Amino acid sequence: MRERKGFTLIELLVVIAIIALLVAILMPALQRVKKQAKAVACHSNLKQWGLYFSLYTDDNNGHFHRGWNSSGRLEDSWMVVLRPYYLDNPDLCCCPAAMKPRNHGANATFGAWTNSYDEHGSYGINICVTDPLPGLEGGRPPEWYWRNRDVRGAANIPLFLDDYHWDTRPHHTDEPPEYEGQVEGWSTNAMKMLCLNRHSGFTNAVFVDFSSRTVGLKELWTLKWNREFETAGPWTTAGGVQPGDWPEWMRNFRAN
Repeated sequence: MRERKGFTLIELLVVIAIIALLVAILMPALQRVKKQAKAVACHSNLKQWGLYFSLYTDDNNGHFHRGWNSSGRLEDSWMVVLRPYYLDNPDLCCCPAAMKPRNHGANATFGAWTNSYDEHGSYGINICVTDPLPGLEGGRPPEWYWRNRDVRGAANIPLFLDDYHWDTRPHHTDEPPEYEGQVEGWSTNAMKMLCLNRHSGFTNAVFVDFSSRTVGLKELWTLKWNREFETAGPWTTAGGVQPGDWPEWMRNFRAN
């Protein structure tokens, strides 16, 4: 009689254990690759937004749009005035790491906003890069605004970026979130709306010169958000911040 060949139970268990071990080793690496891919896709989205804003200002004598806060009308928001440019690709309104709306259960960091017109997205505009009508500056001094693209230092003025809200207005005295995902008090501390850990300590942004780049979360305080913003404010190295001053969840991020 011919001898039957096959795996023993012990051999099968060993193979299963080896496979489980390999999966356990590879899963973190796969997760990192997935996160990196989303960060790259986000950066690609924002490069496209830089082109759209450039085309809009070309069509409007170099000026930016009025801004929703200028009139209180949806017609003046970036979602509407730029729609002819991004109409064929509405998914560009969302960072690939933050596609699900928060009102559908997504958390603060990785959730998309939804406005009163049932539009959603996870990018927002620096409200000071708009051209509001006199007296309709949305609660900010008129002299704070960058109204057109022809300004000095445009490569350090944020225009459009990862955001908890569809617009934002930070000040150099704004404090960082005490914990990851803290956004309460945004009307008086708007930097919490921007300090979102979607990309492992970094965010993506378009600037007034329509360039796009990756920005460290601590670096947000060194950008020129409005004409009166102090780029050497209390939360910058130049302003005297110490590593231990940052909330614990941010301490290992790149210094500004």
